[in-house]
Amino acid sequence: MNRDAKEKLEMDWSDKVEAYDIDDKCGRYNNQATDIQFHHHSSKFEDNTSTPESWAQYSHDNIYRAERERMGSINLRSLIDNILQDISEDLRSQCDNVNSAFAKRCEEVEDAKRKMEDHLKKTLKEIGDQENNIAALKQAIKDKEAPMKVAETRLYQRSYRPNVELCRDPVQFRLVSEVGELSESVEFLKQKLEEAEQCLRNLEDTRMSLEKDIANKANTLFIDREKCMAHRTRYPTVVKLSGYQ
Repeated sequence: MNRDAKEKLEMDWSDKVEAYDIDDKCGRYNNQATDIQFHHHSSKFEDNTSTPESWAQYSHDNIYRAERERMGSINLRSLIDNILQDISEDLRSQCDNVNSAFAKRCEEVEDAKRKMEDHLKKTLKEIGDQENNIAALKQAIKDKEAPMKVAETRLYQRSYRPNVELCRDPVQFRLVSEVGELSESVEFLKQKLEEAEQCLRNLEDTRMSLEKDIANKANTLFIDREKCMAHRTRYPTVVKLSGYQ
């Protein structure tokens, strides 16, 4: 707030210096000046102009605010020494509580990491099973190709039966039905294959997420145990916390 008040004062001072220079320059103009000229519409009041009262009030407010913030800073600093002593004692009393919380948190993270590792093992097994399932579905789809070729070839060859022999006999109906059944079977297998591949993608996403979380947990444990807890063994005394060496 002191900096803000300082910035306001500096801006107000800068504006007044600039305004003084402009008015001083204007005061030296006369009828014989060489740099005077017509400026149309210059006699109109600008929308953002101030009045002498608002100008004076603005300057007064800036000075009042700066003085208020300065006095507030002095009063605030007088409280700091007393507060520091109380805070230092509170900080030291909380040190043991924080250390206990650290230890408990490390145990929780370790337990969560262990559970994630178990879940990762199950996920990896599920990924292997799903890959085998996908391979089996692809093979099943491929196995349908030969029977489909046979049925469609039979239909194609029978379409060359001459004249009245081109009959819609039971064989023809059965072949058409067979092609339809094979097509439905292939479509069903393809649908199952698509579902299995989507499931595999989901499992892979889960695996990556678990691996990332496990790495994050391991990093968290390293930070808490190896870095934070090590630093906390050198926690300062109340005297040092109060600002004394």
